[in-house]
Amino acid sequence: MSNFSKLFSKYDRLVLFDTETTGLQYNRDEIIEFAAVAVEQVDGKAQVVREYDELVALSAGGFVPPKIEQLTGISTQDLRERGLPKTRVCRDIGELIAGNTLLLAYNAHFDLSFLFYMLLRDGDPAILKGKDKLDLLTVYKDRHSYPHRLCNAIEVYGLSGKVVNSHRAVDDVLATVAVMEEMEREKDDLERYVNLFGYNAKYGVEGKPIGSVRYKPQGYDPAKPLYVE
Repeated sequence: MSNFSKLFSKYDRLVLFDTETTGLQYNRDEIIEFAAVAVEQVDGKAQVVREYDELVALSAGGFVPPKIEQLTGISTQDLRERGLPKTRVCRDIGELIAGNTLLLAYNAHFDLSFLFYMLLRDGDPAILKGKDKLDLLTVYKDRHSYPHRLCNAIEVYGLSGKVVNSHRAVDDVLATVAVMEEMEREKDDLERYVNLFGYNAKYGVEGKPIGSVRYKPQGYDPAKPLYVE
């Protein structure tokens, strides 16, 4: 694994995470799977020190729409039988990201929006306060032309067969770790994207902007890096 020396000069832990949800409306739909990987420096080298992957129980009367079940393979029955209570998952997340932690995801605005609303309803959203955030989709869009899905990054970086974009959170977060390693090898500027998210100027920022994040319009094809004024 890459050393991520610039990131670890500022943070004690990197937590990459991914969610599967019942839909796209973060203030209405629900997280049904939450997965995360914690990376720390051990003897000067970056190592995965913890993996977390749990199905999340639905709210009373909730269900998994057929299209989401087809996409993820997660059924309403799976969540009834194996889903952890949301309050328990919220506590686990608080423990996972405690301390001087950087939060990372691929399309982080989406996942962070869902996470915030789950914490608002069933946990403590204050655990996100003061946490820096890095969106790896923003980094990828700065370096490679459209399309920009996680599966495209996997293919471009030659990771097919090593990781998979399966629309299951645990697979996708492990794929994101591998993509981040390739990004670090490609260009050593990941720290420049902390709290800087790109968005499509045609559609604007989807939903509510995250207060600690600076948003800038970002095109489909790379031009100058987004962090250059």
